[in-house]
Amino acid sequence: MSFFGATIVKQYEKGVVFRLGKLRNTRESGARFMLPFLDRMTKVSMRTVTMPIQSQHIITRDNVSIGVAAVAYFRRVDPVKSIIEVENVAGAIYEIAQTTVRNIVGQSSLDQVLSDTETLNQKIKNVLDHTTERWGVLVELVELKDIELPQSMERAMAKEAEAEREKRAKIIAAEGEALSVGKLAEAADVISNHPIALQLRNLQILSEISVEKNSTIIFPAQFLESVRAVASFVEKESSP
Repeated sequence: MSFFGATIVKQYEKGVVFRLGKLRNTRESGARFMLPFLDRMTKVSMRTVTMPIQSQHIITRDNVSIGVAAVAYFRRVDPVKSIIEVENVAGAIYEIAQTTVRNIVGQSSLDQVLSDTETLNQKIKNVLDHTTERWGVLVELVELKDIELPQSMERAMAKEAEAEREKRAKIIAAEGEALSVGKLAEAADVISNHPIALQLRNLQILSEISVEKNSTIIFPAQFLESVRAVASFVEKESSP
């Protein structure tokens, strides 16, 4: 707002004053006075600007067509350069950001784009910083926010992920079986040296079963021992 050479510069702005078309100085926030008809002030916002970069189709280094969208955060650090060096600083940054995203992603493989986005973000930011420095602009952050894959590629990756999960499940099951067999072998060695341990284990199993279900159980181990005992008795009686 200006009134007879007076204007208000807001807290987040800086005013660049031109006198008869020539740069004179910059003004900080507050009430500022200028020479009527001679001075002209352009106000520059120093706040961080969020700039969405629309999705664009990019072919990666391994010839996969994907859609990539991004977002850039920047702010003006030199109000004079942001006016004198470039006509439309926001439009210029959008165009160079879109081109840089396409170039950096196009030089990378699909796996890098999906798994190493932090490195790609940093590369894009470095290129933009180098370009926009002469415009008095600082690029604070660039993020790849949306990556679209072809449906055929999504199906292939889903099958690959499912196969990987099945492989891990089988490996874990095999390791469990191997561990179980080892423990069973150790238990068999102990039982072979201490036969009474088998009987104690049988009684423990019977006790556990009886807690859950009230049923009649035929236990083969005792039956076989009884048969052996009868056979031994008959053999002794029949011997002269």
